[in-house]
Amino acid sequence: MTSSPLSRFSRVVLTFGAALLALAQFHSPVCAQSTEPKPGEVKSITIANVPVQFRWIPQGSFKMGSPEEETIRYDNETQHDVTIEKGFWLAETETTQRLWQAVMGDNPSVHKGDDLPVEKIAWNDAMAFIKKANEQFAPEGYVFALPTEEEWEYACRAGTTSPFSFGPALNADKANCNGNYPYGTKEPGPWLEKPTPVGTYPANPWGLVDMHGNVWEWCDDLYAEYGAAPNPDDQERVLRGGSWFSRATNCRAAYRGRFFPDEREFDVGFRLKAAAKE
Repeated sequence: MTSSPLSRFSRVVLTFGAALLALAQFHSPVCAQSTEPKPGEVKSITIANVPVQFRWIPQGSFKMGSPEEETIRYDNETQHDVTIEKGFWLAETETTQRLWQAVMGDNPSVHKGDDLPVEKIAWNDAMAFIKKANEQFAPEGYVFALPTEEEWEYACRAGTTSPFSFGPALNADKANCNGNYPYGTKEPGPWLEKPTPVGTYPANPWGLVDMHGNVWEWCDDLYAEYGAAPNPDDQERVLRGGSWFSRATNCRAAYRGRFFPDEREFDVGFRLKAAAKE
């Protein structure tokens, strides 16, 4: 039987409507694929002709500080809940001497080597580097900074809860510290008495290396006890991670160091954060 013009028209309308519905579903927020990077995903940013690898640190929550049962802990490590509201990019390694020289034109380090972390860096020096990097080399839409203390520990832990991102013990086998003073084991390890090239030791679950040991890393924050406002008369800034000179206990994820912003030490450097402009 021959279809009427009206019924043929109805079928066309129904077919067209179904196609529109399918297209709308394909582009709906529910069905669309997320564009946020995966934890630890790599992004390369060239700074002063030096490629720098950054790792994506996702937003999320964690317990900052150490539990009371963690051995050789300190009173300023009170455990508390923290939420990182926005994801950010964090340099895979400490700032190298190669990068520092390319941006600043000098090298204050005691132990020289292009692939060694730059050291003898005061907090004020790190901020001068960041200012210049932002003025001359920051990609459009991004700004360089130091990580906050909360961001640093969150990135260091990378979803883990043990004293170190690799487990409960360290004797300089998985990070560059003073192995004569191990943590979580009675077996001593080596003490190299110097920094090692960045990336010598294994990365944490988000691809960051040397978050434990090698050189201390500056954070953006003024030092304060957890839950208290910084003392305006105390200008000390936070240091994290420990160094090649440190006992293993001082390389724990929860350990908090502090120095005045103009202090320069032979085992202190920093790590860059790259975040989207507000």
